[in-house]
Amino acid sequence: MLILTRRDVENLLTMPDAIAAVEEGFRRLAVGAVEMPQRLATPIAPYNGIHLSMPAFVAGDPAALTVKVVTVYNDNRSRYDLPTIHAVLLLHDARTGKPLALMDAEHLTAMRTGAVSGVATRYMARPDARVVTIFGAGVQAGPQLLAMAAVRPIQQVYVIAREDPRAFAAHMADRLRIPVTAPPDIRSAVEAADILCTATNSPTPLFPGEWLKPGVHINAIGAYTRTTRELDTEAVRRSRVVVDRRQAAQVEAGDILIPMQEGAIGPAHVVAELAEVVTGAVAGRTSPEEITLFKSVGLALQDAMTAALVYRRAKEQGVGQEVEL
Repeated sequence: MLILTRRDVENLLTMPDAIAAVEEGFRRLAVGAVEMPQRLATPIAPYNGIHLSMPAFVAGDPAALTVKVVTVYNDNRSRYDLPTIHAVLLLHDARTGKPLALMDAEHLTAMRTGAVSGVATRYMARPDARVVTIFGAGVQAGPQLLAMAAVRPIQQVYVIAREDPRAFAAHMADRLRIPVTAPPDIRSAVEAADILCTATNSPTPLFPGEWLKPGVHINAIGAYTRTTRELDTEAVRRSRVVVDRRQAAQVEAGDILIPMQEGAIGPAHVVAELAEVVTGAVAGRTSPEEITLFKSVGLALQDAMTAALVYRRAKEQGVGQEVEL
């Protein structure tokens, strides 16, 4: 079995390749080539954590069979100076079940989450979108910006975070070769955005939905429980909503479930799953003035497709350590 470290994964996986792999995964989902049980979530209440198990089988050429195990401990940074998210992924040979690789999945998770936002943005944002406003400067934020820059001609990024975002902004400005700055105030940054990303662990809305300008596209990827949300009811009500998968959103997407519980929207307000948009069955955007929203809680097929790509690259380049079980 091949062991791949975080550095291995970082060196093997580019954002354009991750976007292509995730988009192909959603195409296979659309034709029924994916087996993906709802992820199992185990609360770790005494430590403000949650343990997630995410299996997936994606048929096709090449096939992918994986299980990712993730822990999310929201107090880690403040209490222990540790990352909020820890993750490992086991990749099997889909034909025989043989374990092929065990890899660090923290970077992989951030990259595949950025990649799915990149896919949604490709199909839902205006082609001339140039200004990105992102809430959050943690591990998810960098890949979100890399993905936006991979699919749209981004010229300006505004970063809003609880902690001082200047170091993050300087790092991303160097990587993207465009201005990445903290805005003078939150409202001006929201009103300026052509693309707005929310990548935080906030349990409550980050801004009033009235601030959104016509034509903005939103990627909401931070909240993943039925009782937490980054967007308020007005933002969701004003938007054309696409989710990664209805089944997952009905269990975990507080951004959608809370407005439904309030009676502000009904189930039909979610117009499509991303797979339907990718295959052209449903339009992601119907006019330049429309506000569009992609709500993601994260799907195991994203991990499977991305991990299979990493494994193939590792074998081609002789990266990683082979061990006997």
